[in-house]
Amino acid sequence: MKIAVPKESAAGEQRVALVPSNVAQLVADSHEIQIEAGAGEAAGYSDIEYEEAGAASVVERTDLLSQADLIVQVRGLGANEDAGRADLEHLRAGQTVLGLQEPLWAPELTQEVAAKGVTVMALETIPRISRAQSMDVLSSMATLAGYKAVLLAAIRLPQMFPMMMTAAGTVRAARVFVLGAGVAGLQAIATARRLGAVVEGYDIRPAASEQIESLGAKAVQLPVESEGAEDAGGYATAQGEDFNRRQREFLTEVLADKDVVITTAAIPGRQSPLLLETSMVDGMKPGSVIVDLAAERGGNCELTQADQEVQHGGVLVLGPTDLPSSVSRHASQMFSNNVTTLLKHLCDEGSFQFDVSDEITRDVVVAKDGEILHPMMREKLGLPETTTKAETAEAAEA
Repeated sequence: MKIAVPKESAAGEQRVALVPSNVAQLVADSHEIQIEAGAGEAAGYSDIEYEEAGAASVVERTDLLSQADLIVQVRGLGANEDAGRADLEHLRAGQTVLGLQEPLWAPELTQEVAAKGVTVMALETIPRISRAQSMDVLSSMATLAGYKAVLLAAIRLPQMFPMMMTAAGTVRAARVFVLGAGVAGLQAIATARRLGAVVEGYDIRPAASEQIESLGAKAVQLPVESEGAEDAGGYATAQGEDFNRRQREFLTEVLADKDVVITTAAIPGRQSPLLLETSMVDGMKPGSVIVDLAAERGGNCELTQADQEVQHGGVLVLGPTDLPSSVSRHASQMFSNNVTTLLKHLCDEGSFQFDVSDEITRDVVVAKDGEILHPMMREKLGLPETTTKAETAEAAEA
């Protein structure tokens, strides 16, 4: 199979979908790998390293895209609408594209790709089951986001994280509060603890308290019971307005003495839940820092603006949307390992085996032969339970 790795075209994106060590593995499995010249430079991987791993460097992007059987990229059209559309005309029926596609947030963009007869594989829909953990790109990138969020806060906070006893007096430890104990939140807790902060964490899911405390942080308990707080995929579920009101009242008290607040709450395919209203930020200390990792979908804080810094009453609110890209070398390595493991799972003797009886394959292949397959995508697009290739093309043109 001929696999192409184009240079990422999204503004600010520094990752590359495959790194040289994984290229060598795929070449050993009889795949032909072509890399767009300069694709790995922003992540610290030179064209020479790729060539030594067995890949061919291609200068013309159009040739790379049009000739490939499989295109592997970090951001597909759904996750790169502005710049990604330029590649659409070079795709052809029978090809497969693999990457982050935002299938539940921007399903109409994936529908456009599917209408060309291209098979679309979305890394966001890999099931959260034990045998798919090594393929879970979202968890890998969330780990890096949680780590980098703490470093970002530490840089901008006008004090140090650890307690220090010096000849000039004792410096108290920073107090850090992490909202959401998923992968990003737990990594943020662990990183803040390593830096010496006093850390507390909160999550509406009952099972999260044990995970928070296992990292040496205090689990904050909301004295209100949540209903069905966790879905089958392990994500927190939306709650009723009464619960949300009580939660805001409780959190207002918790935030009052915190130096750093990191929010990580997200619901797949939906707007980020609002956890911190402006009035709650008003009660925080001047000099405090909020890092909102849900900024790309509106943010957990009412004041958050994506990729902007907001000053409010002495509190700094940061809304970074692509922190993993700022750790581009390790982010690329982790992303590439996940993708390579997935490809090895999907391929047999150099070609794809689309076995719909396999849960991983069934979930990751969201469109094939012109049809949208993923049930949640179909629901968002208003498609019936089954559709034809012609109906998909007609809907994409509408």
